[in-house]
Amino acid sequence: MATLRVSVVSPEREVFTGTGDMVVARGREGDVGILPRHAPMLVELAVAPVRVIEGRSERKILVDGGFLHVTPGEEETRVDVLAEHAALPEEIDAAAARARADELDRRLQEVDQAELRAELAKALMRAEHGRG
Repeated sequence: MATLRVSVVSPEREVFTGTGDMVVARGREGDVGILPRHAPMLVELAVAPVRVIEGRSERKILVDGGFLHVTPGEEETRVDVLAEHAALPEEIDAAAARARADELDRRLQEVDQAELRAELAKALMRAEHGRG
């Protein structure tokens, strides 16, 4: 039976390596689902969790954008996620992320900058999916 081999890396470290039955990610153009023997694909990712589903369990990896690359094979399909920053939910302090989001939201009230909006999106994702 064909499987997915999933690898999520950032410049600092390898965040996740494992197998799955399906990978679901949010691209800039919308959500994408990857199954074994998927066609080759390169997707620019949005700030959102990448979900690795295996059986009835699901593993989330929080990514701040990046790229998802699919390489099909007969027995194994590779799904590689290259992210500027990635973390597992248990590594994120949701309360600290919420405080950061509140601070960024206050700053955006004073001056609207694309960089602040991007940082706010990252903080909100971490607050929603982090631990605690």
